[in-house]
Amino acid sequence: MEINETTILDDRGFIKINGDEAGSFLQNIVTNDIEKITDNLTLFSSIFTPQGKYLYEFFILKFEDGYLLECEKKITLEIIKLFNFYKLRTKVNLIDYSKKYTNIIISLEKFKEITKSQHVEGSALSCEEGSTLSCENERIYVDPRHKGLGAKIITKIGNTENIIKKLDLKKIDKKKYYEKSFALGIPQIDLCKLKDKIFGVENNLDELNGIDFKKGCYVGQENTSRIKLRNKLRRRILPIQKIEGEIFENDIIKYKSNEIGKVMIDKPFTFALIKIVDPDLKEFNNKELTCGKSKVKVSKPHWM
Repeated sequence: MEINETTILDDRGFIKINGDEAGSFLQNIVTNDIEKITDNLTLFSSIFTPQGKYLYEFFILKFEDGYLLECEKKITLEIIKLFNFYKLRTKVNLIDYSKKYTNIIISLEKFKEITKSQHVEGSALSCEEGSTLSCENERIYVDPRHKGLGAKIITKIGNTENIIKKLDLKKIDKKKYYEKSFALGIPQIDLCKLKDKIFGVENNLDELNGIDFKKGCYVGQENTSRIKLRNKLRRRILPIQKIEGEIFENDIIKYKSNEIGKVMIDKPFTFALIKIVDPDLKEFNNKELTCGKSKVKVSKPHWM
């Protein structure tokens, strides 16, 4: 995105989480360290099954008297249902704010421009992943996964046009933003296709600042730590680029007649679960591979 380009992600959902025990509740179930969240830091996190399988991922930021969780809109109610399962008698409120709030994407350069404004609290703030600031009652944060994805303004839906006008932004199709995400190797659409099918750490959350291996227990922590710390990670979710033909979910990817992966998300941006050892990913990275009846290539993200 250029410095003055923006897009509105109307496919994002929001959950307000507050109550006397909101912090400890989240700390006990999600993969990142909730105690690190401040007015100046937003986290990327996830929740797994007790066996360490991937379920959902989201962002968590300080908000009013508690927290605001941002996720794919279509899984908002599923997350609330799951959190209610773990809630028991905990003093926590879970409120769907998806009809009240939205997500405006801005470039990292625009975020830097805003931080330099004399009217911004914490104008000396860094521009690293997760850096967060308040600007005229709006929360703005650099994407905690990778700053190449720019920053997000979390605002009430009715304020969007005023913000775009005030910041002199030009709206572009959100497809351009998701194409950038695909180029970086970060899946964001139809993540439900990964649900309970892969281990959480196989979805690169360890590389994208989504897991804190030094925090205490969380759901699925034992298996996740064992896979990562004992060097048992054998597969990762990686972007797949089509060379020719059509790609379908569950297509098998082969290298020299050996099965090395399977397509997990086919459209609009293809991601597959790929072996990274035996054979080593270096052997077939960016080489032509067969995928069902099509030809594809796997590209290892530069941040991995």
